[in-house]
Amino acid sequence: MRQSLGQLLRPATVGVLALVAMWAPGGSPAAAPAAPPAPEASGLAFDQRYYALQHGGIVRAANSSATCRTAGSSSCADVQAGAQAVNGDFDMFYVDVDRDPNTYNSSRAEVRLPSGSQVTYARLYWGGNLRVGEQKPSEDNGRVLIAEPGGDYKELLADTVVGHDVADGADAFQASADVTGLVRDSGPGPYTVAQVNVAAGRSEAGAWGGWTLVVAYENAAEPLRHLSLWDGFAPLKSRTGPEVGLSGLDLAEGAEGQVGLVAYNGDRGTTGDSLTVTSGTPASTTTLADSANPAGDVLNSTVSGPAGAAAARVPAYANTLGYDSDVFTLGRGLLRAGDRMSLRLSSQRDAAWAGVLFTAVDARR
Repeated sequence: MRQSLGQLLRPATVGVLALVAMWAPGGSPAAAPAAPPAPEASGLAFDQRYYALQHGGIVRAANSSATCRTAGSSSCADVQAGAQAVNGDFDMFYVDVDRDPNTYNSSRAEVRLPSGSQVTYARLYWGGNLRVGEQKPSEDNGRVLIAEPGGDYKELLADTVVGHDVADGADAFQASADVTGLVRDSGPGPYTVAQVNVAAGRSEAGAWGGWTLVVAYENAAEPLRHLSLWDGFAPLKSRTGPEVGLSGLDLAEGAEGQVGLVAYNGDRGTTGDSLTVTSGTPASTTTLADSANPAGDVLNSTVSGPAGAAAARVPAYANTLGYDSDVFTLGRGLLRAGDRMSLRLSSQRDAAWAGVLFTAVDARR
């Protein structure tokens, strides 16, 4: 598995959860020693971050951190409601829902857990474009604020290498950190994430950014499942994207599950991108699609799924203008019996980056 920042910079006895309270009772930031920025790499190969075989599943909360300016623009409101457009068409600005003068961007989304669940792992991912009408400093890529349901902001520091790639007119990054303790203690409800290092303004590349909180849980009332989370940072334009896989699964015919992805700068209406799942012996490949994500335009600026159980978020823009965090349902008959399955995310035309893939698939009982 990928080395953590703790393994790179600190003795092994130091925990990798870098969650530090930085806010005084009045809501103003409290003084604290400056932490060194997390190490960066222009590309990170996808690697398995977490795996468990347990009764339970994976849920996620997600939202965007930038959108078009609505002032004097009726078309912006239409796009936020779901009309087709891309971020390069607009003067973009920050989403900011918390009414806190100390933050310049913030958005909120719900972690929805079934009753009786115990959190076994949780990780927050955040990223965006640093160069639009303004240039944001990359030193802030590995810092973000998070507030649990009913709680105050806490500074969260990236605990692993940050992906940071300057290409296709963008200055793109993704960072992440383990937040298992926070989510286990705080439970379900609305989480707010602020100060994602994204730039505002207008450019051909466009402004985009957002965050996703992935939560694995154990619940005795649910089926036994293979739960797996992979992450990396890989450019997708005109490339065969990352492929990740599991072996030794012993999948039964008729197994069901879910697949999730996080990607950056996918444009709605720019076709040629896909997410495929391969399983069985002999291998069978299926292109995933649903009502929110056409088969040829899966990177279409949506925070969607799972079907029938989408979590609440504020704001709930139907077109996020460059941020994708989607969960697809694997219905009965889609997966073939066998001991392996794999996922591949690809794009032929979008100047996009892949950040996260995860699965929760029924095990043979």
